[in-house]
Amino acid sequence: MAEDLVLDTAIRDWVLVPLSVVMVLIGVLRYFVSKLMRSHQAPDLKVVKEGQVILRARNLRAAAGFIPAKSFRSRKTYFTNEENGLLHVPKGQAQNAQAQMFSDPNLAMDMMKKNLSMIIPQTLTFAWVNFFFSGFVAAKIPFPLTQRFRGMLQNGIDLSTVDVSYVSSRSWYFLNLFGLRGLFSLILGEENAMDDTQRMMQMSGFGFDPSRSLSAEKDGIDIIQHEWALPKMEKRAEDALKKLLK
Repeated sequence: MAEDLVLDTAIRDWVLVPLSVVMVLIGVLRYFVSKLMRSHQAPDLKVVKEGQVILRARNLRAAAGFIPAKSFRSRKTYFTNEENGLLHVPKGQAQNAQAQMFSDPNLAMDMMKKNLSMIIPQTLTFAWVNFFFSGFVAAKIPFPLTQRFRGMLQNGIDLSTVDVSYVSSRSWYFLNLFGLRGLFSLILGEENAMDDTQRMMQMSGFGFDPSRSLSAEKDGIDIIQHEWALPKMEKRAEDALKKLLK
């Protein structure tokens, strides 16, 4: 049976609060360091144009039922025509994002700076937490949890008799690592806030591939079965009014 523990207030003052404050300060500092290391380059006009075409194609797919069939067919031909459609990418012009990154030294350097600005602070912070705070029970969640959460919340504590709702200091570090996006959005702004989960996802990719996105949007428009929503609008309004009057 799980045992109830009485947490010392010194653990709160010297483990829980300092660890949380340090994680927030490191996140803010890392944002400004990465901003200073970021190189300012003029956007590629071709990439911007292709991105706008993709947005227009997505809007067409989302609102296809609100325009007549003739208008939809003309827009579909405008986007997916095999000769001069905006979404058609000739085979010889397909661009490999990975090859583009290695051919552009500035892009490769920006990727390396972004990775270093994340890897180095997190490696040093984890070593600091593992050396000074390993083995502490830092907090208690105020609601019961199942045994599946034990490995996530009690990392570094090998005691099966401790209730699952208790959080170890190492697990508290990981919870702060992946869960501070809301706080960073308040401090840095919504457009600048990004948690480490999203940074890891960016590290695994090689950037935006317009050719693949254009082909995917073209296939999405080709398979749409157009159905105009306006003839059924009166029936839908009538059914909605009947539901409100019941």
